[in-house]
Amino acid sequence: MSSIRIARWIVVTLITAAILLLMLAMWLLREQIFQTFQDPGEPYQTYTPPEAPDYADASAWYLQGQFDDDTTPAVFFVHPTTYSGGAEWNAKLDKDTANDRVEEVIIPNYAAPFAVSGSLFVPRYRQASLYSFMNNREDSVLARHFAYHDVEAAFRQFLQDVGDDRPIILVGVGQGGLHALRLGMDVVAPDEALTARLAVAYILEAPVPLDLFEGPLADLPACDTPEDVRCVYAFSYAEEDETRRLRILTERSMSWTEQRDLDFVEERRLLCTNPLLAAPSNQYASARMHRGGASATGFSLDATPAPLPMQTGAQCTDGILLIERPPSPLLRRPSRIAEDFLIAPFNLFYEDLRLDAARRSLIVSTILQEERRWAPPFEDPESVEDAPVIPIPDRRRF
Repeated sequence: MSSIRIARWIVVTLITAAILLLMLAMWLLREQIFQTFQDPGEPYQTYTPPEAPDYADASAWYLQGQFDDDTTPAVFFVHPTTYSGGAEWNAKLDKDTANDRVEEVIIPNYAAPFAVSGSLFVPRYRQASLYSFMNNREDSVLARHFAYHDVEAAFRQFLQDVGDDRPIILVGVGQGGLHALRLGMDVVAPDEALTARLAVAYILEAPVPLDLFEGPLADLPACDTPEDVRCVYAFSYAEEDETRRLRILTERSMSWTEQRDLDFVEERRLLCTNPLLAAPSNQYASARMHRGGASATGFSLDATPAPLPMQTGAQCTDGILLIERPPSPLLRRPSRIAEDFLIAPFNLFYEDLRLDAARRSLIVSTILQEERRWAPPFEDPESVEDAPVIPIPDRRRF
């Protein structure tokens, strides 16, 4: 073999090795590279947010339910993160890719289970980007605070639209769960009449610290039994060997404090409702109790996906719902960049949630109807001051 050919072989080998090493490095650092491209590159203090929604306008809603009568419950659903980032800290309302994912993936999989129990209201909002949840910089935290105020404005419009008597269900998933939790703290729990109309607040795939039930959620307790209403139902789940996802859920995630700041959930005990038991229990529930998951992406709201039952057992451990690997590939998380920060494109507990919401909404509707049959309460008694007795003179003539 000539020296020239040997030299060429060495050069080709070195180039190939360099390319392979580069590809390996890019694979290992793929999330850091992804974050670099999603960083808006501007401090939040100087950032100009996108145009605000007007929730009195139908264009500010993905869905704005209609009612057949005065007793049909209303469901307020807050969608999870569907905007990755890049140009904005908070998504524009007309961002097509983000909106398409809400309509094609999130609503069929996560909002549809509640459509049987009431009319769905799903607001558009200037959601914080996925990038702002992949790190906990001050800018990222400010983006989450900002997004909440849109959700609060939408919820107040929702309450105005549905009236003062109708039962309501509150649902939030992922980022939407973070905002729905704050609604429970700021709007629902302080209002006795509104709390009385609440069937349940579902906070899914977002941590709910138990210390909040000793403060701002003292009047909105956790659901202790499958028949409880006017309460909070919450879980975040992972497989036992998903160590990175478990670390994100228990250490890197943030939730509200009593002062309405965002702080790490590490060292804070978390609420975990086992959907197979419909109660916050550490008891193991076998796959025989699983009513069914569904992969409903692309389904219309009036189409019912065939549930896949007995796919996983579940047990609450240290505030996290540990599940078993589902046998159906339709209910397994895909391999995507930032998958541990994303909501799965299927609903592992679709049927469990559907039946739970139907039961609790029926219970609260029955309670409200019964309460309205009662006689109105007595008004506060009025105090009456003593009046002097003035005798009437005797005018009779004898």
